[in-house]
Amino acid sequence: MIGRYCRLPRLLPTLLVITLAGCMPPRQPTPPEAQVTPPTQWRDAAGHETAIDVRWWEAFGDPQLTTLVEAALANNTDVLSTASRVEQAREQIRLSRAALLPSLDAALGAQRTRELSVLGITHTTAIQPALQVSYEVDLWGRLQRLREAAELQYQATEAERDAVRLAVASTTARAYMSLLSLDQQLVVTRDTVDSRQEALRVAEDRARLGYTSQLELSQAESEYESAAELLPQLQQAIREQENALRLLTGRLPGAVERGAGLLTIAPPPVPGILPSELLRRRPDIQQAELLLAASDLNIQAQRDRYLPQVQLSASLGRLFVNSLDYDPVRVWDLGASVLAPIFNAGRLEAGVNIAVAQRNQAAFAYRATALQAFNEVENSLSAIGNLRQQLDRVAARRAVLERSLTYAEDRYRAGYSSYLETLDAQRNLFNTELAAVQLRESQLSALISLYQVLGGGWRSER
Repeated sequence: MIGRYCRLPRLLPTLLVITLAGCMPPRQPTPPEAQVTPPTQWRDAAGHETAIDVRWWEAFGDPQLTTLVEAALANNTDVLSTASRVEQAREQIRLSRAALLPSLDAALGAQRTRELSVLGITHTTAIQPALQVSYEVDLWGRLQRLREAAELQYQATEAERDAVRLAVASTTARAYMSLLSLDQQLVVTRDTVDSRQEALRVAEDRARLGYTSQLELSQAESEYESAAELLPQLQQAIREQENALRLLTGRLPGAVERGAGLLTIAPPPVPGILPSELLRRRPDIQQAELLLAASDLNIQAQRDRYLPQVQLSASLGRLFVNSLDYDPVRVWDLGASVLAPIFNAGRLEAGVNIAVAQRNQAAFAYRATALQAFNEVENSLSAIGNLRQQLDRVAARRAVLERSLTYAEDRYRAGYSSYLETLDAQRNLFNTELAAVQLRESQLSALISLYQVLGGGWRSER
């Protein structure tokens, strides 16, 4: 009987841990609504599955485009800002690792006292230098989980940096294509202005000789002014687009060098991957997944707060007292404490519930990012196919309008029709040529967007 009572104090810590562990809230799984199931195939036919080069912009064959993208990746303010966030997350890992190790502090205490005793008034000076060590024993792995969560958050910031770099590269490429498109539209407009100026000169000569009416002359003047009015608009748009490109590359406003013209850039092959591969090909999805994993670890770390925390401490020093007639004394102490939560007005439960809510937010954010990724790929593939058909139709229409303009000019010179037919044919051809340039820009921009939404050659290593 006496042996049983002797063993009881030894069982108290175990019973305490079991009791506190029973107070833990149950584990809560990820909401089933946050699950994502990739589609089996794309609605529109994708290109052959090939490895996308991380320098995918070189596939467009324009050295100046490569120069601009590389300048943007090196100097863009958004890219530099995300690089700083990566450094911040790296230092956060150091903080979490430091929590697993003992801390050593130097302390210096000094005291000056004036007292009245049987010997009279005495003055005492005491100085005590010491070294203090403290250490939290990570019995349940709470600190280790916090360190792992910090490492996952660091990897998430790296994925965020890669997503920003991909977005900056694609935005720069699209901006460059827009600039080349404006250049080509300016060329078409200038050619049209020159053509209409010559037609206006002919109309003025014919009106002076009485071969045509003043109405036809005024219509020729109107068409000329209508085309000439577009020149300053396009020039202003070009200036603004150049400044936008310079801003993307982290430079002050100014001119931008061009490489090949818009119509000389051959569209690269359409890339394609399986839908199931997309979740590993996009850095933004990887970022969301890493943050979700980190939030799971934070939940467990909050649950571990229900268990006792063990703190060890020690100090070593010397005591110097000037009023005592002996050598300095070595002083030291060793201590240990166990902190077990008994009553905290629901703070621990609230901490766990907050961590669960944050984990659920991260899960739904992951689902939203994945769904958006599939949506963007579907839209890009659809746009590429439809733009190809539109380009074929506009090329056929342009050929028809060129023949119509030739017929109208021949009929006008022969006196079989008024100048109105010629003006109408010129107007339709001009609008179609501008539309062809804009469609070509849209086709190249859609390809750039497809490279971006497919991850731009990025691939998860996890």
